[in-house]
This record gives sequence, structure tokens and C-alpha cells, in this order.
Amino acid sequence: MTLVPVSEVRAKAEEALLKAGADPDNAALQADLLIEAELRGVPSHGLLRLERLIRRIGNGAIDPRTRGRHDWRGDGLLHVDGQNGLGPVVARAALDAISERARRLGVAAAAIVGSNHIGMLSYYVETIAAQGQVAIALTTSEALVHPYGGRTALLGTNPIAIGVPTSNGPFVIDLATSLVSMGEIHDRAHRGQPIPEGWALDAEGEPTTDPEKAKHGAIAPFGGAKGYALGLAFELMVSSLAGAALGRDVRGTLDDTAFCNKGDLFIVIEGNSGQGEAFSRYLDLIRQTPPEAGYERVLIPNERALAQRAERLETGLPIADAVWNAVLKLSEEGKP
Repeated sequence: MTLVPVSEVRAKAEEALLKAGADPDNAALQADLLIEAELRGVPSHGLLRLERLIRRIGNGAIDPRTRGRHDWRGDGLLHVDGQNGLGPVVARAALDAISERARRLGVAAAAIVGSNHIGMLSYYVETIAAQGQVAIALTTSEALVHPYGGRTALLGTNPIAIGVPTSNGPFVIDLATSLVSMGEIHDRAHRGQPIPEGWALDAEGEPTTDPEKAKHGAIAPFGGAKGYALGLAFELMVSSLAGAALGRDVRGTLDDTAFCNKGDLFIVIEGNSGQGEAFSRYLDLIRQTPPEAGYERVLIPNERALAQRAERLETGLPIADAVWNAVLKLSEEGKP
């Protein structure tokens, strides 16, 4: 494990993307998403993904310069052809457009297809909530999750994030409908760490604690039947609005050559309740709740991630040696 200053990580990641063909603004935004994931203790969505992004650019599966093509379908629904662009770049352009539209209409949504992996959803909803609007984000993925009671992968991890403005900063949740992301499985494999029992099945549908075997098997849905139902509903909803592929037909975020055909959905709602102070008092009340035995205190979602972010901005980012060496090579050569 190597501890690296954030400024150095940012510079190397941006340099790698620039050498691969991204323009400066797009390179900075993509690098920002990767670094935010590392800062918040989510390395599965961080620098681990840079090498694949660079390979996909080199193979023509990603256009690192486009921001996507926008087509308003009615006043409040924006359909976006991502044109195989960098996921965060396409997502941010769409989000800016619907945020502005929601100021006028009260609500607006963007459905995106043909864009690449957009990274941590909390990044987007937190940004919008900081502007005083409510935001909801969903995205789909390759079939990585087995249905409740099943043995093979048929659903995506299909996460959801929600951001709500309060007087003390945004309230944010970001969670997959799988028990864990496939990126976390890959991160454990990189670090040589086993995964907990119950996380995944191997290719034969048997329980495993070996992340290498889990990579070729299926992740469990979170919350049993309820998490499975939510994940399935999210996948159908996003696909119906974006025109995205479903289940085993989804491609493009876990390989180097296939065009990405998953879907993303953002909804922005103008927040005009004037309850920011009340929300903050309510969250403080929850924090002050006496903790259950074995717990130090009651936390609000995203609280631990923000504390870790503040700490790592001071101390630097702990990065697996293999991942950091790959980043350095990419920044020097612009290719794996």
C-alpha cells in the first residue's frame, strides 16, 4: 500500500487521460470522480478503473471528447445519447441541463443510454443538493447479481442515490441493490483479501469467499427478496426511459472493447419547502439517539465517508501498489 498526496494523484490521473485523448475539462472531471471515490473509501469506483478506461479509449469503445447528444422529449424529460462518451462527462452535462430546467418547471429528468461507467452516484446528487435541489440518481450494470433464490447472475447491481438539501449541507444516500458492488470484489482480489461469507456465489452457483471465483459468479442481492425486488424494478424503470439493454444483454463497463449499453437516470426536483433547518434538527436528533450495545454512536448515512474524505485530504490516499504503479505507467505512456 502506498500513501500518495491527493494533488499528485489528481495530476497523474489527468495526465493519463490527456495522453489518451481526452480534452482538459473532460480529463479533469473523469479524474475527479475517481479521486472522490478514493477519498471516501470506495476504491472499487476509484483508480482501479483508470486502466480499463484508457484501454477502452484506445480500442475506440470510448470517445473521450463528446458530452453526448441532448433531445428534449416534452418540457421535462431529456433523452441523452451518450455517444460512447466518458460517463461522468455525459452525466454532468445532462445533470446541469435538467437542474436548470427544474428551476423553471419544478421537476426534470434525464435518461441516458450509450454512456460509460459514471462512477459514484453520490457525487452527482450531493452536488445538486448543495444547490438547494433534491436529486435522485439510478444506473444499471451488467448482469452481476443473482435473483433471490437463484444461482446465476441475471440482474445488475442497479444502485440508487438520493440527495436532499439541509441547512448543514446535503443529506445523501448511495447504495447498490446488490449486497456489494463488483468493483469491491475486484478491489479485494487486487489486495489479496477474502470476501465475507454470503457475499457471492462462484461460477457453479456455490457460496465462495474467494474474490477471484466471485468475479466469475454472482453477487447476492441486499436485503433478500426486498432488495431483489428493488433492483429489478430499478432496472426496468431505467431501461423503459433510456432505452437501455437489460440483464445479460448489458455490456461495456467490465470489458475493454464492447460499446456500453446500460442506462442512467437522473431526476432533479426544485426544493422549496423551506425546511432546511427542520431537517438539520431532525438529523441531529437521530445522531443523539443512545446507541445500541456494541455501537459507539448513531451515524447519519454518508457521515463516515465525509469524515474519511476530510482526513485523506490531509494525509493522502492509501492506494494498492499495483494500482498506483499502473497509474504512473499510464501517466507516462498514455496506454497500458
